Amino acid sequence: MPGAGAGWSAELASFDREHVWHPYAPLPDPQEHLPVVGAKGVRLQLADGRTLIDGMASWWCAIHGYRHPRLDRALAEQLGRMAHVMFGGLTHEGAVRLAARLIELAPDGLDRVFFADSGSVAIEVAIKLCLQYQQALSARGGRRRPGTQRTRLLTIRGGYHGDTTGAMALCDPVAGMHHLFRPLLPEHIFAPRPPAGFAAALQERWREQTDALFSRHGEEIAAVVVEPIVQGAGGMRFYAPAYLAHLRALCDRYGALLVVDEIATGFGRSGRLFACEHAGVSPDVMCVGKALTGGYLSLAALLCSEEVAAGLSAGEGGALMHGPTFMANPLACAVAGASLELIAAGDWRHDVARIERALARGLGGADAIEGVADVRVLGAIGVIELDREVDVARATRAAVQAGVWLRPFGNLIYAMPPYIIDEDDLAALCEGMLAAARACCAQSRAVA
Repeated sequence: MPGAGAGWSAELASFDREHVWHPYAPLPDPQEHLPVVGAKGVRLQLADGRTLIDGMASWWCAIHGYRHPRLDRALAEQLGRMAHVMFGGLTHEGAVRLAARLIELAPDGLDRVFFADSGSVAIEVAIKLCLQYQQALSARGGRRRPGTQRTRLLTIRGGYHGDTTGAMALCDPVAGMHHLFRPLLPEHIFAPRPPAGFAAALQERWREQTDALFSRHGEEIAAVVVEPIVQGAGGMRFYAPAYLAHLRALCDRYGALLVVDEIATGFGRSGRLFACEHAGVSPDVMCVGKALTGGYLSLAALLCSEEVAAGLSAGEGGALMHGPTFMANPLACAVAGASLELIAAGDWRHDVARIERALARGLGGADAIEGVADVRVLGAIGVIELDREVDVARATRAAVQAGVWLRPFGNLIYAMPPYIIDEDDLAALCEGMLAAARACCAQSRAVA
């Protein structure tokens, strides 16, 4: 293996390609992975000296940009005290203060907190919590038909909730990326995708189909788990708040819990602090992650209501049966606390609104490109949807040549930049997205 401290080299690149898996990539990997040697503000510095505007915010988490002095300071100060301590039987100030801040920011009624390692793990914990709650309720004589148990979950098609086993079972079973594992996964209940469009009206056919699923399976459903308003890795689709409000009403009617997966949307990305606020909905359970630490360290959290926590605690064992080794890691809690202080200051509202305007303006001409099927913007999210699969290598090269880092997937070229990005860099980001779209569409015309 190449020696440490030598800097980036052809030897390291070869070792990386032959021995190191990257997300959703083969091994060995024919695709070039650009070596990053530094990052500051909204820019990634490559080993060859080039810098790129990061249109991805490192998969949507680096909302304050890189090397933010306040976050750096929080991490350094915590490192001077302790890097880690187990959370079983022990506690520490950073975790308690972070929990208090999360409760202060969260939708009404969410005042119990469980810390997890990552977003996928938070979803796993949410599934366990909902099943334990319903089991405890049933054991106390909760209303249900003889022979039925609330052990199934309902979600909507087109969703994505993570790559761990329980989370995979909630991802789209047809269009999702986890069909290889279908024999392993429990079968849940899938409602139709809400029609696309943030401003769309509630479609009567969707309402009837979803109501029918609850009428048929209502006594089996422990919880509804959805990405509110924005379906992320399942297609970067936006749907109207009325659909989430209707799911809330159905949960109330049938005794199911509502779980919102705010891992991608939490902390301002959609234009509201949490996307469920667009619908005026308070969930029973909410999962957050990604931007929680400003992209510095992996940390997620589950919040639930006092009623749900008390119900679970009254059941067998009285404990939520999960306990990660790195639960409430002090370093992660310290930097998350600093990140939420920046959020609480409120500048994100102005920044996200500014980004939304710039993306709408800068991508406004994309629909004139032959092969572009749709252009959409919500908050700090901009999407160019093609009528064909993106040639990822070609699109990436075009964006990099324009000085921009993007990570297209499926038929989508999209951006979710750090909130601190300025007007000039936003204009350059839009140009990079357009260049990527033109490159893919020009290739398709040449092949045709």
